[in-house]
Amino acid sequence: MNRITDLFNIQYPIIQGGMIWCSGWELAAAVSNAGGLGLIGSGSMKPEVLKEHIRKCKLATPKPFGINVPLLFHGNDDIFRMIIDEGVDIIFTSAGNPAKWTAFLKQKGLTVVHVVANLKSAKKSEDAGVDAIVAEGFEAGGHNGKEETTTLVLIPLIKEQLNIPLIAAGGVGTGKGMLAAFALGAEGVQIGSRFAASQESSAHDNFKKRIIETEEGGTMLSLKKLMPVRLIRNKFFHDVEMLENMGAQSEKFEELLGKGRAKLGMFEGNLDEGELEIGQIAALIKEIKPASKIIDEIMQEFKTAKLELINIAF
Repeated sequence: MNRITDLFNIQYPIIQGGMIWCSGWELAAAVSNAGGLGLIGSGSMKPEVLKEHIRKCKLATPKPFGINVPLLFHGNDDIFRMIIDEGVDIIFTSAGNPAKWTAFLKQKGLTVVHVVANLKSAKKSEDAGVDAIVAEGFEAGGHNGKEETTTLVLIPLIKEQLNIPLIAAGGVGTGKGMLAAFALGAEGVQIGSRFAASQESSAHDNFKKRIIETEEGGTMLSLKKLMPVRLIRNKFFHDVEMLENMGAQSEKFEELLGKGRAKLGMFEGNLDEGELEIGQIAALIKEIKPASKIIDEIMQEFKTAKLELINIAF
């Protein structure tokens, strides 16, 4: 037990990423039932759809689960009031200013965590009153920090200056990776890519298969003129790359991006024209497994690696 397991009342300090188009109620419930903290990713959901996922998740697990709310998409009073009315008391906010909603959510008795990619945002989050921080390194899939700071650097950088519990994300998907994050000062890990490729993930089977086929160098940071995002290298990625090489302005990228590219790729399975968000850890993912099996493997490897480290003779 540590501050993260105590904070969320969970068995293992493993938090599932609230990934757009991948993190529905089925995945969140499976992770929570297996001893971690499942998150419903609300970024791709309209309020009524999110409400349905919350209610189904409650029926599927008696254990704690939370909602990831990207403030870029859902930064309004209605969505938070609906979540509160539905009885969810854990919120992970991202992609926005934590000061805007943290006080309101804390007054309502919720546990609030904010996702950051740099030290400045981490300090703002602590000042805003969040209960914990997810520090997400450059290796992570999806939206990323402009600083391109790796997890190996970001975790100790933030740990030295903050007092609240720290959750490591970005490039973490194994027990050894979890142990490394703990050695750097984290008290929990948030894992996205491995759960995106799980049986319970709401992602399309085509996308899941593409994840486990992705090799080293198969993902890169893209769309830097809008908001950096790590993608699998496919036709859409190379179309973006061509615009970047031409020095195109942000309007051209917005035109190419259009609407629904992420849904097209990750949820509908169009592997050429869709936006395929996944982390560098995909190169280590070789099989689609149940979420419970993923958690069991991570914890067993974590314990074994910890004992091996203790036994190393220096």
